[in-house]
Amino acid sequence: MKKRIFYIIPVLILVLGFIIMQILVGMKDEPQRRAPERVVKQVRSEIVKLEDTPTQIEALGKVLSSSPVQLISEVTGVLLPGDVPFKPGQRFSRGQVLLRIDNRQVQYTLNSTKSDFMNALATVLPEMKIDHPADYDVWQKYFDGCGFDDTLAELPESTHRRIKVLLTRANVYKLFFAVRNLEITLEKHDITAPFNGSISMTTQRVGSNARNGSVLGEIISLQDLEVEIPIPAEDIAWVRSGSDVILRSEEFDNEWKGRIVRTGDVVDRQTQTIPLYVSVNGTGRPLYEGSYLTAWIPGRAVTAGVTVPRRALYEERYVYVITNGQLEIRDVTIARRNPESVVVSAGLSEGDTLVTELLQGVSPGMLAQPRLRGIEERPQ
Repeated sequence: MKKRIFYIIPVLILVLGFIIMQILVGMKDEPQRRAPERVVKQVRSEIVKLEDTPTQIEALGKVLSSSPVQLISEVTGVLLPGDVPFKPGQRFSRGQVLLRIDNRQVQYTLNSTKSDFMNALATVLPEMKIDHPADYDVWQKYFDGCGFDDTLAELPESTHRRIKVLLTRANVYKLFFAVRNLEITLEKHDITAPFNGSISMTTQRVGSNARNGSVLGEIISLQDLEVEIPIPAEDIAWVRSGSDVILRSEEFDNEWKGRIVRTGDVVDRQTQTIPLYVSVNGTGRPLYEGSYLTAWIPGRAVTAGVTVPRRALYEERYVYVITNGQLEIRDVTIARRNPESVVVSAGLSEGDTLVTELLQGVSPGMLAQPRLRGIEERPQ
């Protein structure tokens, strides 16, 4: 009996203590609960203004001469020095002789043929003086003007039939055209620059023997330069021929202005690009063939469009706008993608408050307050 009482008394003490603790807890006033505060997120925003939005294409192009000329010999002979050294990189002016080809044989043949021509003409002058005194003075003056150092002038016009017969019988016409042909051949012995430019390549040196058809070298114009710019095939619809183009070079720290002169008609199979050709004047600031320039090409404008920063675009298909103080997802149609922005053509309305910063950990319906850049928010 005593043993049972020994075990029961501790249990009763515990139960009694628990009951007293519950009574004391119930007597304590319950603290007043405060409703959770709703956090309003401030975000950078701007008011959407729909307008004709210009677009731009950025591409890399290579400077080329619009007038590369390959020098090919049309005669045979030893190459002689011209007015400038015939070496790569040498600049020249229009009209300067780049190379001379030994012309002594042609010169002698020309003088011999010219002598035969003058002899034939001299044989008909006495007869012409008797039978056609009215035309004699004209032909005599022409004969006196013939010489071995001058180019043969055009024959006087003969209206009388008997004069033509007389000249034909003496082979005057035949010898005249033989002389003119040799004069043209003689001119081909001097390789003359057709423009201001530079020698880009040489395959023959002074002293070597040139043959008919030999490639002597290549020259380029330094005034009429072009930039060949390959652009993606899908961008060609945005390009307008005749548009002005800004060209920049990081290597030379310069800027040039050009104009689109033509567009290629063939798509490169490997790169799927179409070449665009921009003319640029090489005078003034130095510009070198083969250098690469970055081109900013203006494209056609997007009607009722708006430019959106890429950071404000999510999954390439939607943006956030603030409507009635809450974030709202808005699907948009992208008309043009630029390196730092996109041009949206549909999905946004005039006066929408567009969120322009990158948001993380947000969801539609979250409270938001626009922080506009110098623009007051329209009434929500």
